[in-house]
Amino acid sequence: MTFHVLTAELIQECNTFQKGRTGLEQYRVEVLASGEEALSKRRHAVAEIKGFMDVAEAEGWQVTHALSATATPGPIVTAEAFAHLAGMITDAAQAAGKLDGVLLALHGAMVAEGFEDPEGELLTRLRAILGPDVPIAVTLDLHTNTTPEMAAGANVIVSFKTYPHVDPVETAVHAAQALKTMMEGRAQGRTLRLAVPMLDEANSGRSDVLPTMEFYDRARRFETEPGIMAVSVNAGFSDADIYHCGPSVLVSYDASLDGAEARAEAIALDLGTAIWEARHSCANTFLTVDEACQAVRDFRADRPGPLVIADFSDNPGSGAYGDATNLLAGLLGLGLRDAAFGPLIDPAAAAELQGHRVGESVTLAIGGKVDPHYGGGPIMVTGEIRHLSADGVLVGDGPVIGGITFRFGPTAVLWVNGIDILIVTERGQAYDLQQFKAFGIAPEACTVLGLKSQQHFRAAFEPIAAKVIVCDCGGLATPDYSKRHNEKVRRPIWPLDEMPDEFRPPLPLSA
Repeated sequence: MTFHVLTAELIQECNTFQKGRTGLEQYRVEVLASGEEALSKRRHAVAEIKGFMDVAEAEGWQVTHALSATATPGPIVTAEAFAHLAGMITDAAQAAGKLDGVLLALHGAMVAEGFEDPEGELLTRLRAILGPDVPIAVTLDLHTNTTPEMAAGANVIVSFKTYPHVDPVETAVHAAQALKTMMEGRAQGRTLRLAVPMLDEANSGRSDVLPTMEFYDRARRFETEPGIMAVSVNAGFSDADIYHCGPSVLVSYDASLDGAEARAEAIALDLGTAIWEARHSCANTFLTVDEACQAVRDFRADRPGPLVIADFSDNPGSGAYGDATNLLAGLLGLGLRDAAFGPLIDPAAAAELQGHRVGESVTLAIGGKVDPHYGGGPIMVTGEIRHLSADGVLVGDGPVIGGITFRFGPTAVLWVNGIDILIVTERGQAYDLQQFKAFGIAPEACTVLGLKSQQHFRAAFEPIAAKVIVCDCGGLATPDYSKRHNEKVRRPIWPLDEMPDEFRPPLPLSA
């Protein structure tokens, strides 16, 4: 049977502690397109629309693609940008005629001026247009701060189950197949939500370490049960100071099946309790800059590859500024050879270097210009320009952004004291080898590799690494919550407040 389905991608994660705003220009850096133009950019990439279209084409559905809009994590979205982007989706819904279903790829941690929960607001607006009977299936990043409005607006929600996120396509296929069962009248999807009173899951959702990876394994097993359409374990996003910040469990179930709602509640309680009880089980050891530098001095490789240092707290992927200099300054004093560091986000330095030629020696201040309080201020360096790119364009070939065209904007590689420093204009974290190779740096040949990333780097860089360590340089995304001032998050919440050892969920669970 032919169905008419509306599809859209609106993906942004917002750090409310960061200065500035995210406008439409920030989306245009990655992708801001509709219809066939959007499909041509995203159809064959590691992106949710690929999963949606794989199912739609196999089933012969008519697809109206309203929007693909993604931006690197950053500050909250302007009211104008949200109105424009949400309007593209709602306008398409109104103009599409009869719709049988909707597939939305959202992030779940967007914040906009006037809206702590833009995704919930979007779903509410769509429901007002479509009514209660048109099924809506949604995909989310597992770093979503879910809300009751999201759960109420979507019949089925499917979050990623991997971090690094290598399963967007698989997640989207799951959502599309669930939508199919609802459009065919074989299921009545409902989503139940359980919030856990924590700022963040202990391992921020890492799927490569225990106990967190076991939560996802358990969720997959639950999804094989009759009446259970999707089980999502969400780590939350602690860099957003909003009321509903924190981990959650979403269980989408078939309301037409007797006992499915009760089973969904039991599953949510099982996983929510497990997240709470594992709150002290962080797998990362966060080294100070001095400790990280000592680890470099002591490093003796027992296998080929670099010592990879994650500059954890200055991860642009968490909305940090990406220009912190504390770790870089420490590494520059070690007399390294064949090392690399980046991406250091410094539009002013990148622009200045564009005015020179490859091979020239240049003295300039790099990094630390947005807010030196977080991770260190500008440092003066003298180095040789090794590479210049006017647009910083590359195509990813790794597990996270394979097939996606990525733009760093004007980009330079400056060789200073044995370190190739990748200096870029546009925001982005390190999660693909091509982000270095495209600019003349061979990551596999480095002795030490400093990366602005928390976890996504592991998919591409851990396989080539001799060892990985993690550094907290004092950047905006520091795991030390005491360095940020939360004002809006619900209280009490762990670890900001003393909490009883026993997990005490709200009853009945919020839908």
